[in-house]
Amino acid sequence: MTEKPRRKSTWWEIIRFVLVTLIIVVPIRTYVAQPFIVSGLSMTPSFDDGEYLIIDELSYLFRQPQRGEVIVFRYPKDPSKFFIKRVVNLPGETVSIQDRAYQLQADEYFVLGDNRNQSLDSRAWGPVPEKLIKGRVFLRLFPFNRLAFLPTANSQNEPE
Repeated sequence: MTEKPRRKSTWWEIIRFVLVTLIIVVPIRTYVAQPFIVSGLSMTPSFDDGEYLIIDELSYLFRQPQRGEVIVFRYPKDPSKFFIKRVVNLPGETVSIQDRAYQLQADEYFVLGDNRNQSLDSRAWGPVPEKLIKGRVFLRLFPFNRLAFLPTANSQNEPE
């Protein structure tokens, strides 16, 4: 007789754990923070290929991206892909690169990779509309020897 109440209690604990996980973890992952793995060399030396990052999706609901922040966004030419780059020019500014000037609109950001020679960025496909920005890099979790909160070292704010 003691088997049945115990088995029922175990199943109830499992169900309760799953429900709590769904109620707490899913909204946080969906609306607050997302994992992101760096792919490629465009952000070297700030971020290396294979690094595991956490992206803050909440901050930009209350403020706009700032110059020098590293953001993750949907690639304007194929929104199914995500890119990571540094904001170098803000909405309304004029961007001048190699005898070409471009006036950013009220919702556009000019982004560049820190590794300018290995980066496909706004120089090739233009500015990033604000609606495609997912969030800013909040935390570098892996590799553990480079663990960092708001890792925006090696700020390269000016286009070359």
